Amino acid sequence: MIHIENAHKTYTHHAEEVTALDRVTLKIEAGEFVSIVGPSGSGKSTLLLLMGGMLSPTSGTVSIDNTDIYDLPPNERSRFRGQHIRFLFQRFHLIPYLTAMENVMVPFLLQGDGGEAASQRATQLLSRVQLEQRFDHKPGELSVGQQQRVALARMLANDPPVILADEPTGNLDPETGGAIIDFLLELNKTGKTIVMVTHTPEAARMTSRSIRLTNGAFVN
Repeated sequence: MIHIENAHKTYTHHAEEVTALDRVTLKIEAGEFVSIVGPSGSGKSTLLLLMGGMLSPTSGTVSIDNTDIYDLPPNERSRFRGQHIRFLFQRFHLIPYLTAMENVMVPFLLQGDGGEAASQRATQLLSRVQLEQRFDHKPGELSVGQQQRVALARMLANDPPVILADEPTGNLDPETGGAIIDFLLELNKTGKTIVMVTHTPEAARMTSRSIRLTNGAFVN
């Protein structure tokens, strides 16, 4: 499903070259739930962005379903990403002036689909995350946990096979964070491939495999 081969990523900071990822190789099978753990600055978010087609490696390859995503032209890569991958972030990136329903509708509207079927799908997704009474509420009118659930519903709009979650419980209290992990576990049982960056040991223990990243490299 996801195959990273000898991926290296460097950038320049104050005229110095910094290595964010140091020739990492990783294979994640379809249907796995993998957590990436490690200290701040270890390269976890960089690795997730590489997997998601958002940040090209300095060298090496990143393939999803046998497609080298960085061999694709930018417009084709964007299309591929839209069909295969969705991100769930610690900061929810909801549009503040849109309601919960309208935020979940955004992926459909970007594809030119704002019809009744898309509206019904958005309704189903918000109900699935137990926000039946919050359709017309804007993000500022929702709790932090409710905002994350809106982000979850929006992420599922196009039924992506791959979910990349970057500290999805980082802003949440333990009870709400646990509920988000439970929801991701349910999605994983339906066949979704999930890769989650987390600082939380309890969350990492819930996944089928945990990988530690330190100074841009995997360690045992």
